[in-house]
Amino acid sequence: MAYFGYVILVLALIGLDQWVKIWVSTNIALNQSHSFIPGVMDLTNLHNYGAAWSLLQGQQLFFSIVTVIVIIGVCYCFWRFRDQKWILVCLSLILAGAIGNFIDRLIQGYVVDMFELLPVNFPVFNIADSCLTIGVILLIIIVLREDEEK
Repeated sequence: MAYFGYVILVLALIGLDQWVKIWVSTNIALNQSHSFIPGVMDLTNLHNYGAAWSLLQGQQLFFSIVTVIVIIGVCYCFWRFRDQKWILVCLSLILAGAIGNFIDRLIQGYVVDMFELLPVNFPVFNIADSCLTIGVILLIIIVLREDEEK
């Protein structure tokens, strides 16, 4: 996949993230839930002023600085690992997640979260969070597998 393909992937994931956030904000009252997958997951409209589990509430400047550093680092890694398809997929997920939540923080001062897992005590999350998490986990797996092969 040429760089263009990765750019399309990042833009598509950011678009999906923003669309779902707008839909939830428009259709579900703040702090209210609607069943999504009965007994498994609800759509809950939450405003998160922090990170996971609402850590570091109100630290928007900190999150902005960290996000800019992440974006610069990911762009450097795109160039550095330009021939490693799966690493570029991971970096695309991480970049989409970082930008998706960054947009919320810049425009609204908070991140809209909506996916609530019912059987477990887990923070309510969004598509950008999922992209970040999946990208980081896959990247760790790739790095660990490469270390084992050496």
